[in-house]
Parts: sequence; structure tokens; C-alpha cells
Amino acid sequence: MRLHVADHPLITHKLTVLRDKRTPSPVFRQLTEELVTLLAYEATRNVRVASVEIDTPVTHTTGVKIDDPRPLVVPILRAGLGMLEGMVTLLPSAEVGFLGMARNEETLQPMTYAERLPEDLSDRQCFVLDPMLATGGSLGAAIEFLFTRGAQDVTAICLLGTPEGISVIEKQSAGRDVTLVLGALDEGLNDKAYIVPGLGDAGDRLYGTV
Repeated sequence: MRLHVADHPLITHKLTVLRDKRTPSPVFRQLTEELVTLLAYEATRNVRVASVEIDTPVTHTTGVKIDDPRPLVVPILRAGLGMLEGMVTLLPSAEVGFLGMARNEETLQPMTYAERLPEDLSDRQCFVLDPMLATGGSLGAAIEFLFTRGAQDVTAICLLGTPEGISVIEKQSAGRDVTLVLGALDEGLNDKAYIVPGLGDAGDRLYGTV
């Protein structure tokens, strides 16, 4: 597993505003979108491309284009939806699938309640969007789901992560092509499995409490 933790003052600044409990939902959503676009720049560094011949106003040259099959962006519902716009802004040619996963607050185990993905992901590069890598259960289950469908490699983009969550993903992804891109690595989890210092429940702060 490859791990990249962003180290950029703009990312740190935006995360600081996200963490502030006084930040209202509209600002939270806007900053999340901006953050994901910045993180997606690093996450797509190894996206597959193919050579293409073009004519500029001056001469003939060779460039590159995003190769087929197109990358697949998979937000984990519901909080991952808040990251989708920022991702497709940078990668508009990507296809989008959806995976609904939730954590059982008693067992802390992930549950899959919905999915809208191609049946065959063979040879596909997949980008999973999940704001919080806490215990690693939900994200790990999502990554496993994609590989079961035949995905070639999976990159997960998270605003925040923990050492505990990273350890889970690293063990699970042994022998597989997995990249983890984080906006920041936080201290760890509290007794309720929330990230500390964290930013609270990302879904609630994006959309309000259900």
C-alpha cells in the first residue's frame, strides 16, 4: 500500500476551517469540494494515459489523453457525495458509481446497503471517496468490494485518517495495488471510534443530522 499525506499550507488552512465547529454547512460543503480537488491532483498522479497525435496552431506534436477504460469514481454514501464534485472537476471524463455503506454504531462493523456499480471492473482504476478514515472498516469493505468486482487498482481519498485506520487498510491490501491519499493524519480514535481531533460527523456537517 502506498500512503500520501498532503503537506501543503492551503490544505492545512482549509482543514482548519472544516474542523471548527462554528463553520456552517454551506461553507463546509464548499471547502470540502475545494479540498478534494487539491487532493485529487496527487491521487491521479498515476492515472493511465495514452498517446495522441494533435496539431497545434504551430506544428504537429504528440500529447496524452486519459486512457480507456475510463477511471471510475466511487463516493461512499452519504458523506462521500460531498467529495464528488471536487473530484469530477479535476477528472471530468471519469465514470461515477455509488456504494452505500454505514457503520453499525454498536458493533462498529460496516454494512453495505446500496450499490450502483458496473458488474465487471476488470482493468479499471477506481477512486474511492470517503471523508473520514476512522476504524478503516467501511473503507476497507469498499476497497474489498471493488477488487471482488475485478478492479485493477484502487486509490482512496480521505480528508482525515488515523493510524488505526491506516493499519487496517494496509493489512487488508497486502499484495494489492492500493493507494491512500489523506489531507491530514490525526492522533487517533476516542472511545466512540470518532477521529481526534477530527471534525465531527462529516455527513451531518455536510447535510445536517438525519
